[in-house]
Amino acid sequence: MSTRRQAREFVLKALYSYEILERDVDVLIDELVAEKPLGEDHLAFARHYIEIAIKNFEFLDKEIVRLTKNWEIDRIAIIDKTILRMALCELNFMPDIPEKVAINEAIDLAKMYSTFESSSFVNGILDAAKAEHEDNH
Repeated sequence: MSTRRQAREFVLKALYSYEILERDVDVLIDELVAEKPLGEDHLAFARHYIEIAIKNFEFLDKEIVRLTKNWEIDRIAIIDKTILRMALCELNFMPDIPEKVAINEAIDLAKMYSTFESSSFVNGILDAAKAEHEDNH
């Protein structure tokens, strides 16, 4: 049985591989499914998520640059940039996912796949995004 967490890990691996390998995303997804299958609903969620993220990479990267202030995006580790893209994708384009869930999942992914410092960095950036969102609503 798969979970949304496993689907997010799948998305993280797909988006990371997409950036590093610069290969067709459908091929990468097929390879990941062969490696570790997801349940049908979670695979559909992951595919939709990946599609939204890739379609909005430019917007998401501009948001990262804007929110990080004084950090060039090329200085951010690819895994951390991918996690930030994912969370900002959820916050901006997936209204059915609660803000708190998006942020907590991103922090947990950073703890699992990056460094302790990265989880603090991700938390700080996403807290700034959340504060802006609250100010605008």
